Amino acid sequence: MRLTKQTNYAVRMLMYCAANEGHLSRIPEIAKAYNVSELFLFKILQPLNKAGLVETVRGRNGGVKLGRAADRITLFDVVKVTEENFAMAECFEDGVVECPLVDSCGLNAALRKALNAFFGVLAEYTIDDLVKARPQINFLLGLDETNLARTRPAVSAPAA
Repeated sequence: MRLTKQTNYAVRMLMYCAANEGHLSRIPEIAKAYNVSELFLFKILQPLNKAGLVETVRGRNGGVKLGRAADRITLFDVVKVTEENFAMAECFEDGVVECPLVDSCGLNAALRKALNAFFGVLAEYTIDDLVKARPQINFLLGLDETNLARTRPAVSAPAA
């Protein structure tokens, strides 16, 4: 199984916002940190916002912040929002299968068990876990506290 580029950068965007806690994050800054297009990040932002994983603040001093605490956003939460299809084999796709074993196949059961285990592991890890695993994340993302204080208004933390 391979996750999409959209999921990869959705997680990265959430990590950036978590590392930048207390400040609004701007898409151009996130795009620069990860060397990816702003348009691509704006497309990812929509489903994350709709799912409540991020909040957007419009206007000149606007930006993005986490929709809830980083320790309450699991990788599974992100994957559910960004991935369209978890069909590991043709058997998982609705109405496509012509196999006579579809309802009693051992492969189907094994793949479903593997997929559920995958989801279970993703549910164990939060955005906070990923950020705390990298003590230098602020430096690596170009988040310098002195620059942040001058360029961005502080925001209140997301409600827990």
